[in-house]
Amino acid sequence: MKIYPVEAGNFKLDGGAMFGVVPKTIWNKTNPADENNLIDIAARCMLIEDGNRLILIDTGMGNKQSEKFFGYYSLWGPHSLDGSLAKYGFHRDDITDVFMTHLHFDHCGGSVNWNKDKTGYEVAFKNAKFWTNDNHWEWATKPNAREKASFLSENILPMQESGQLNFIKRPEGDYSHSKELGFGIFYVDGHTEKMMIPHVQYQDKTIVFCADLIPTAGHLPLPYVMGYDTRPLLTLPEKEKFLKAAAENNYYLWLEHDAHNQIITVENTEKGVRLKEIFRCEDILS
Repeated sequence: MKIYPVEAGNFKLDGGAMFGVVPKTIWNKTNPADENNLIDIAARCMLIEDGNRLILIDTGMGNKQSEKFFGYYSLWGPHSLDGSLAKYGFHRDDITDVFMTHLHFDHCGGSVNWNKDKTGYEVAFKNAKFWTNDNHWEWATKPNAREKASFLSENILPMQESGQLNFIKRPEGDYSHSKELGFGIFYVDGHTEKMMIPHVQYQDKTIVFCADLIPTAGHLPLPYVMGYDTRPLLTLPEKEKFLKAAAENNYYLWLEHDAHNQIITVENTEKGVRLKEIFRCEDILS
């Protein structure tokens, strides 16, 4: 098995929204804001090469939205999904599986493109199976008013229309091992319904793709919950359970949204679970 970081494009989000009730004087120390109160955000996807399978976890924001739409998110930096794939000698047509932690636009927008004449949409990975779970699909395709702006139909429905959509069978509890994809999945409901957190066994390490459960290294303290979470009081025990396991088992936490810290480990302290070490992807994957 080989694992590659796929940088799908950097953007910015409001720091207050990213940290909920935490005052700016506190979160600004770890995630400094610009003059517009925006903080740096990454879309660091994961590519797993395992035998004849090439599995992409999340796809970033994509490039099909309007200039006005992208203007809200202050895109920056040179990264792109296609450029990152090409860096490792891959093309999007090589991808066999696209696993989406959840269907918010900044995690699945790159799964769908305009067609050639921009009269409609087509899946961006023509040879891939697209993976979600039935509970989250139902939640995303019949969105509540709070999340409606994050679940964009043009990002979601073409996957079903293509016939390439697949549902992962969920367990009764909150953790299972996916026979279809070969890694473990922790299910959480605080951010959105049945978001999936992959646990990948790589050599002698467990690398966990944190999605929006731990978006940046600055979000480790339990009360540091995003304003975007639909059930923040549920996020708290989910984070607590996850971080306890991460500290006890020395998980390597892959931070999808942290533009400056790629992979971290954590440890138990008197203040709770806190940052232990910071790594570059190449340090862990080489």
